[in-house]
Amino acid sequence: MSDCPDAEHQRPDGTDDKTVEALGKVSEALEAIEIARGHLYTFHRLSGTADLTLGEGVEQLREAGHTELADRIDRELVGRNVLDGRWTFQVMEEYDDGYYADFKRLEKQARDELVGGRRHLYEAEMKEDRRTHGLPHHTARPGVTPGAE
Repeated sequence: MSDCPDAEHQRPDGTDDKTVEALGKVSEALEAIEIARGHLYTFHRLSGTADLTLGEGVEQLREAGHTELADRIDRELVGRNVLDGRWTFQVMEEYDDGYYADFKRLEKQARDELVGGRRHLYEAEMKEDRRTHGLPHHTARPGVTPGAE
């Protein structure tokens, strides 16, 4: 087995450097969107946890005899929308179904149209440039034994 990248990580014939670089930037932007989406899910989880914990605190205030304060916090804050008309699950759904879905669709369309759907060509070429050929832990892909050509 030759120590070169698999076909899915080699640019198609006729694909120029600028195209590979541009698709690399689009992919890099998608990676940032994936991280942002993760933070949005973290926001969703933390907001829900805070609301449930607040509800527990309100009950404890009531039990401690602070009924008026507990009622005010319960009425004004527990279960409140975090944005106009929305709990965080609704924010997530709108983000996922809108911006995120469009971003994923368009990034895939760009790869499909320009390089036959191949992913991470820029990174695969960077790996080839940076790795030390012939050494263990520097192979192009799994299952390759250095020097066993």
